[in-house]
Amino acid sequence: MKLLIVSALPRENSAAQAAVERFRNAVSECKILYAQEMKISPCVGCNACWLKTPGICAVKDDYEEILKGFIEYGSVVFLAGTALNFVDHRMKNIIDRMLPLVTMGIRIVDGQCRHVPRYDRRYRLALLYDGTADQQYLEEWMGRVALNFDGESLGVFPIDQAEEALSCIL
Repeated sequence: MKLLIVSALPRENSAAQAAVERFRNAVSECKILYAQEMKISPCVGCNACWLKTPGICAVKDDYEEILKGFIEYGSVVFLAGTALNFVDHRMKNIIDRMLPLVTMGIRIVDGQCRHVPRYDRRYRLALLYDGTADQQYLEEWMGRVALNFDGESLGVFPIDQAEEALSCIL
């Protein structure tokens, strides 16, 4: 299994290190991207990734490596800090910048609007968070994110439950 880990936590975070090592040892191929060491600007809402340069973000920064990772790996674990019982601004920005993976087109699925996927890929997304958060709300949110990207949520877990998360991912 190929797994992409996108960490918005510092590399030195001991809980994140333990989770990363657990995942790395359990899969055949694992790529880890540390977002805090990358230049990732916020989405500017220009819609260029949908209209002008389909699939390519107009913001030129290090996020392109993350987008390529989504396409190559498909199974993604996000490691996030928290603020105000939700993911912090770093992880929210990472999720917001996923828009080039879908088109502006909308289709109705089970009576709900969904973006049309740009690539023939079903994303499998999991979230581990460090800090205090409303887990039920995060689970609902991650479920909606996965649905909007024609994928599935593998669950939301406190970072010290990496073993449980791994059993859901494998």
